[in-house]
Amino acid sequence: MTDQLGRLVFAFVEDHLKCQRGLRPASIRSYKESLRLFLQFAAKDKHCRITRLELADLTGERVRHFLQHLEQERGNGVRTRNQRLAALHTFFEYLAGREPCVLGEAQQIASIPVKRWQPGETLYLERDEINALFAALPTDHPQALRDQALLRFLYNTGARVQEVADLRATHLELGSEPRVRLHGKGDKWRTCPLWTRTAGLMQDLLEQNRQRRHSNDAVFLARNSAPLTRFGIYKIVRRHTVKVVKKSADGTVRHISPHVLRHTTAVHLLEAGVEVNVIRAWLGHVSLETTNRYAEITLRMKVDALRTCEPIWDSPAESHRKPVWRSNSELLQWLEPL
Repeated sequence: MTDQLGRLVFAFVEDHLKCQRGLRPASIRSYKESLRLFLQFAAKDKHCRITRLELADLTGERVRHFLQHLEQERGNGVRTRNQRLAALHTFFEYLAGREPCVLGEAQQIASIPVKRWQPGETLYLERDEINALFAALPTDHPQALRDQALLRFLYNTGARVQEVADLRATHLELGSEPRVRLHGKGDKWRTCPLWTRTAGLMQDLLEQNRQRRHSNDAVFLARNSAPLTRFGIYKIVRRHTVKVVKKSADGTVRHISPHVLRHTTAVHLLEAGVEVNVIRAWLGHVSLETTNRYAEITLRMKVDALRTCEPIWDSPAESHRKPVWRSNSELLQWLEPL
């Protein structure tokens, strides 16, 4: 692309997104990917090298053709199409503020609406599937401890895959009241309690990382000692769930992702009678409207919620328990130090 366009793209990412808006690396990567796809498409559409693209080549008509390309040729869904469009809306709004000649095209692009879409069925695992998953985890391969800790952590916290990939040892508190601080969307932090079994596995994993002299502060590491990526976490979840989950009603295999485990956490909390707004805060889904209407959910409420649905595989001696499996006095005594 020409020097003018190149400077604007660079300034948009490095100054506007990083410095002025303070977006997280994952959000910036998404913007960069959207721009990369659009600029590559524009160059191909113009029959020129990407280095020859000019500001005048970025038109509203090209954006419309690009959106069609995403759905018809790349096979992207409506959500992905809308995500790319939102990134371009932001980019062209930025351009219009710095290059008045772009204002007309920016207005055209701003008028391109997002498409309505119907959410698909929410997938989640039943309790017997969760129990089968953890019962079937191997214990005799080099990454057995990491995989057990990862899967239990995902189910325990309902964390987003990016939050797990970003997890560092300093985010864990594994004392008498174990908990974790998760860095979520919008640069917001939230705290989730950990089951004793989960905390024990996390402690063992940190010790294993130290013994193997991994210098990285990341908790979940790949074989090359680099932090696990989103895709790496996805592969681990798929590998361990493919043989234990039930098929769909029509006989098709359900593909389980880290986000399905997140849904599973939410559903199991809901089944245990946990109030919806507690679950929203737990998963980092509290909207601005909800935040204005309700006080911040405290960690004590989250711990109380978690104890109502602790799985039977963490308490083999109490497999006959009722949904609230501890007596009130014992639960209050456990909560008192928090």
